[in-house]
Amino acid sequence: MFEGETVGGFTFQADGSLLLFMAHGKIAVLSDGRLHAVHESLPDETEARFNDVIADPEGRVFCGTMPFERGPRGALYRLDLDGSIVKLVEGITISNGLGFTPALDGLYYVDTPTQRIDLFDYDRATGAIANRRVFADTTDDDGDPDGMTVDADGYVWCARWNGWSCIRYGADGRPTQRIDFPARKVSSVAFGGPGYATMYLTTAGRPTDAEEDNGAAGGRVFALEAGVKGRPEFLSRILL
Repeated sequence: MFEGETVGGFTFQADGSLLLFMAHGKIAVLSDGRLHAVHESLPDETEARFNDVIADPEGRVFCGTMPFERGPRGALYRLDLDGSIVKLVEGITISNGLGFTPALDGLYYVDTPTQRIDLFDYDRATGAIANRRVFADTTDDDGDPDGMTVDADGYVWCARWNGWSCIRYGADGRPTQRIDFPARKVSSVAFGGPGYATMYLTTAGRPTDAEEDNGAAGGRVFALEAGVKGRPEFLSRILL
């Protein structure tokens, strides 16, 4: 089907298909067991791959890239409903977690090496983002900011790569809660299950990797009841 191709992120489409974000700027719909390309490649992403992505309330998708060799050559894009793609931010190193404020007027964004969770103003009608500023400086937290989500109360949860944890941040950007894991590389977090009451967290790195201690549970997916609830993710509507 698409053996050997890297998938960095995906969204669920409103028609039930999957929208895959891959290496070299490739974006494709997976439907009926076949790939249908939206973009075969992007000219500025020949040495990069997509990483985290998120659909917005209107069905557009914000999608970021990271270069295969570390350096500020990635970007944050917006894929519009007609399949056209717009580059929004350049000079990104590792494009990572994305999430919307409860009022849907702001977009959270992580470029991992900056050690920050940033916040943009977001215009739902047009998909435009502006006024990037620091929401949370996580330099003093263990590890690096990775995937993230926003819970039903508007708190930001951010997985900590190399930090053995996931941290919850309040509206002022300060940590309010930390959940520790027996895995070093906590890579992303999302809510699901009945009432979105279950928190799911992915981790990376096998316990047997020789170069570092990834923890006894490195590479596992965790599900836990954290006493908070999430919100449903938006569906993408590209070319529908």
